[in-house]
Amino acid sequence: MKKIIFLSLLISITSCSKPNEQEDKKAIIEVLRMQEQKWSNHDIEGYMEGYWKSDSLKFYGASGLTYGWQKTLDNYKKRYPTKDHTGTLNFKVNDITRISDDAYYVMGEYHLTRPIGNANGVFMIILKKIDGKWKVVADTSC
Repeated sequence: MKKIIFLSLLISITSCSKPNEQEDKKAIIEVLRMQEQKWSNHDIEGYMEGYWKSDSLKFYGASGLTYGWQKTLDNYKKRYPTKDHTGTLNFKVNDITRISDDAYYVMGEYHLTRPIGNANGVFMIILKKIDGKWKVVADTSC
């Protein structure tokens, strides 16, 4: 009987210590939905709340590799100066895969509906749980 109680306790401790993948994925989707909303309201700084505010943030796009949160924000503001440029953003998430207990990569598509012409592309982002919040630490978009 003691062995059964010990084994049950060990299993429950082990299962509680691992992050719940479904909860992580739901929280990551919430970050992306927040970004859609902020972008669609031409709130680029609000959109950037989903990114790691660090000089180590990496963004890789058509213009090459950019390092840092501020530089990424500056590039977005330069490329999307008005609401007509940001338009309405919709993400289509095609895959979310766990890398480690505190990191995932997400592959998907973005769709911008805009008066100046629509834009579509693909992305792959890496999110890491930092200070209890999911943040994009690397972004490749084209």
